[in-house]
Amino acid sequence: MGIQERIAAIQLEMARTQKNKATEGHLGELKAKLAKLRTQLLEPAPGSQTGPGAGFDVQKYGDSRIALIGFPSVGKSTALAQITGTESEAAAYEFTTLTCIPGIIHYKGTKIQLLDLPGIIEGAAQGKGRGRQVIAVAKSADLVLMMLDATKPDAHKAVLEAELESTGIRLNKEPADIYFRKKKTGGIKFNAMVPLTKLGDNPAEVVSRVLREYRQHNCEVVFREDASIDDFIDLIEGNRRFIKCLYCYNKIDQITIEECEVLARQPNSIVVSCHANLNMDRLLSQMWSMLALCRVYTRRRGEPPDLEEPSVLTAGRGGVTVKNLCAHLHKDLVREFKYALCWGRSCKHAPQRVGKDHELMDEDVVQVFKKTAKEYGQEKKGKVLTKQGCLAEPKKPTDGKAEKHRGPSSNRHDGGPAKNTGKMGKSAGFA
Repeated sequence: MGIQERIAAIQLEMARTQKNKATEGHLGELKAKLAKLRTQLLEPAPGSQTGPGAGFDVQKYGDSRIALIGFPSVGKSTALAQITGTESEAAAYEFTTLTCIPGIIHYKGTKIQLLDLPGIIEGAAQGKGRGRQVIAVAKSADLVLMMLDATKPDAHKAVLEAELESTGIRLNKEPADIYFRKKKTGGIKFNAMVPLTKLGDNPAEVVSRVLREYRQHNCEVVFREDASIDDFIDLIEGNRRFIKCLYCYNKIDQITIEECEVLARQPNSIVVSCHANLNMDRLLSQMWSMLALCRVYTRRRGEPPDLEEPSVLTAGRGGVTVKNLCAHLHKDLVREFKYALCWGRSCKHAPQRVGKDHELMDEDVVQVFKKTAKEYGQEKKGKVLTKQGCLAEPKKPTDGKAEKHRGPSSNRHDGGPAKNTGKMGKSAGFA
């Protein structure tokens, strides 16, 4: 029996199993088997090419990447032409676009790469219509722009979500707060910090059955939130990709205002008309807010800040701290970093002296100060420096006994009382 047949058999058994608290363990075990088989299905066959395929190997460019995904003939190529000005073939028949066509969005001083991907169909996760290559490119994106036809039923949205879900892409979700650590011995230790309502009457037994399916017999698991068994399986697999998704309903000029209002009120959704150029500026603004790009401007000493080319940071590409900014500017700046002055919304006062772990916000201005050659050289030798840049004297080992009070200081080295010669001189302390 092949992988496809085994997947179909497990799905049939899951459909026949009644879902209640008593069957949570059995369903969790079936879900674990299904996840393992889907992972095997996505692995390339021995001796086959492991690359994305001809026409899909697009180099990353710019500060962020957006992938256009949708069924054929929903307006993806028209949207690419409207937003970026890139010419992409558009026609009234399906599968006009056969390869990945990139475009660049210049918005608020940043460069965002927009990829027009071929339309995917049901069964794309199994390779139909070059679906695997399309989804592989979507995994490398920072945002998925799902183009939907407003004139067609909303079932297309569920089909696309199911195809992406089966390949390990989680849309508009965050990883579950679950602690998992493998051990050599000790068995399975399970603990929960909150009440678990999604794992049946015996959560420990459900988790243990899933772990035995993955042959994990010695580990420690702590649930810090009310997560489901699917979230726990995603944690064990370790190959899931959590991506934000914006649902874009095109062709609103062909539906009524009431229908358009219903679509616009759905979460993470926007309605546009690429052919009539309606609401396209709002689409750009919504994509910008979901990408959460952080523009940081640098400043030299005694000069105004450089507001022409900002350094763009994102939480998904390293982080938005001062340390990430230094690494973005130069690889040696992190080692030579001393402190930084920051102006902007992330500061309590302007300027504020900050360290490497300070989190920046959009349109902050940062001035970085490096260590002097003396400070950097002494630190490389392992010596300690004071705040003034001087060498700190090493502490002498003490025996734990308090020294006796010797009285007032004097010029004598033996610690005894100073002689009073009666003359105005060095011994009297006036020199």
